Amino acid sequence: MTATPPRWWAPARTALALGAALLLTVLGSGMAAAHVTAQPGWATQGGYAMVALRVPSESDTAGTVKVEVTLPAEHPIAEVLTTPMPGWTERITRIPVNPPLRTDDGTVNQVVHTISWTAQSGKRLEPAQFADFDVSMGPLPEGADQLVLPVVQTYDDGTVVRWDQPRAADGAEPEHPAPTLALRPATGAGHGGETAATMAVGGSAEAAGTGDTAARWLGGAGLLFGVIALIVAAGVAGRTRRVRQRPLNRHGRPPTAPEPRVSTSSGGRRSS
Repeated sequence: MTATPPRWWAPARTALALGAALLLTVLGSGMAAAHVTAQPGWATQGGYAMVALRVPSESDTAGTVKVEVTLPAEHPIAEVLTTPMPGWTERITRIPVNPPLRTDDGTVNQVVHTISWTAQSGKRLEPAQFADFDVSMGPLPEGADQLVLPVVQTYDDGTVVRWDQPRAADGAEPEHPAPTLALRPATGAGHGGETAATMAVGGSAEAAGTGDTAARWLGGAGLLFGVIALIVAAGVAGRTRRVRQRPLNRHGRPPTAPEPRVSTSSGGRRSS
C-alpha cells in the first residue's frame, strides 16, 4: 500500500520549486549581464549621447589590461570625446571622411575610428570587477536605427576576446555579442525645449536606472524564495528525522501520551 504524503509536503515542494526557478532566473540574468555592453543602451537620432562601455573581467584568474572600441565607418560621428580613466592610457586613431561633415563648429575632415585604453604598470581590471569607459558622441546618425560598437578585450595572460558578433535573425544572443546602441527617432523638440541630446542622456539614464532597480528586486526576490525554500526543506527534514526516531507503541504509532495503567483489586477495577 502506498503511503499518503503528509500535508506539509505539498507547500514544501512548491516553495522549493519557486526558489529554484527564481534563483536560476537571477543567475541567468547575471551571466547575461557579464557581456561587454553599451550603457544605457539607446539614444536619439541626430542628438548627442554619453555612452558607457561597461567591461567586466570574466576570467577567474586574469585581469583586463586593454580595451579597444571601433566606431562604425559607415556612420561617421563628427564629435567624440572621452573621460580620463585614472591608471589607464588612452589612444585615439582617426580616419579621413569624404565628403566632410558639416557641423555648427565648422567642417570636419577626420573622424574618430578607434579608442583604446591600456592599463598602466601595476594596474588592471581585476577578476569579478567591471569598469565603465565613457564616450560622449554626436551628432548621431539620423538614417540608422542602431550603432554597433565592436570591442576587443585583452587580459594580462594574453587572452584576447572579440566582442563583435551580431545577433541572429531570430534574436538569439551569440557567445560574444557586439555592444549595440539603439537609435530612436527624435520627438521634435527644438531650441529652448528639451533637446535630442538631453532626451538621449537623461531619458536613457532613467531607463537604465529602472532596469537596475528591477534587476535588484528580482535578485532580492530570488534570494528570499531561496532562503524560504531552504528553511522549509530543513524543517521537513528535521520533522521527518524526529518522527522516525520516536519509539513505536504497541499499535505501531508514536506515542502521544502515557497510556493509562489499569489495576484490579478486591473492590473492583480502577485506573491508576
